[in-house]
Amino acid sequence: MAKSLQDKVIIVTGAGRGIGREIALLCAAEGAKVVVNDPGGAADGAGSSAAPAEEVVEEIKKRGGTAVANFESVAEAIPASKIVKTATDHFGRLDGVVNNAGILRDMIFHKMSVEAFEAVIKVHLMGSFYVSHAAARIYREQESGSFVHFTSTSGLIGNFGQANYAAAKLGIVGLSKSIALDMGRFNVRSNCVSPFAWTRMIGTIPTETEAQKARVEKIKQMGPEKIAPVCAYLLSDAAKDVTGQIFAVRMNEIFLMSQSRPIRSVHRSEGWTPETIAEHGMPALQGSFYKLDRSADIFPWDPV
Repeated sequence: MAKSLQDKVIIVTGAGRGIGREIALLCAAEGAKVVVNDPGGAADGAGSSAAPAEEVVEEIKKRGGTAVANFESVAEAIPASKIVKTATDHFGRLDGVVNNAGILRDMIFHKMSVEAFEAVIKVHLMGSFYVSHAAARIYREQESGSFVHFTSTSGLIGNFGQANYAAAKLGIVGLSKSIALDMGRFNVRSNCVSPFAWTRMIGTIPTETEAQKARVEKIKQMGPEKIAPVCAYLLSDAAKDVTGQIFAVRMNEIFLMSQSRPIRSVHRSEGWTPETIAEHGMPALQGSFYKLDRSADIFPWDPV
């Protein structure tokens, strides 16, 4: 059977571990030449090591695939552009980018430092922009290409202690949609994936109570390998008509997520005052207010 990504050149950022590793392995198995990018830092971004990216490259080669390692950080524009240059220098073209790299600096909002907020924004949101922007020029010239960006239900729905992460992940949704709109005329696609998976990024969830332990055991069932097939599909020619969408993946479930649209309106022919808004406008809208839900409130059932 023909492989879905035969001879395509794919960049996967943050590919040394977890979800990124599984995407890189599957893309290579589907015939892609893969740039395995990972600076090898800790979950909070500290430190660096060549080992994670090199190990994934060796695994791909051992399975008969083609890959090259790259150790640049996505958090600055020039290093991020070098990730794209690695693809073109080694393989002569670029067909797909998976913006998976990420770090966490969780903290309740009033205690969150400016540095912790900015660091997460830099890796997730700015990193997705920097890599995509460098790739966009190549896509424009060849009039083809695909982006897969990683968002999260922490941004789409909400979570405690993740203002930095949630802001970045919802920003990525806007970035992806704008790329899809701006570059559709050049046959360039851009989509988001919101993953549910057990990785080191969420391995710090507390397990002090029996309820917490049970929750973690359920999450551990959702291996990172369950995320990779959707990403490989979105990078393939089979997804040529799929762009500007948000997909959540939870074990064997795939969800098409909603995007912001009006759900209720109210008008007053003579216009509004603060008083009439309080008396009429807001009470009319209040029945459709969103609750302060978290991801677990929207997905209360066990993964399938």
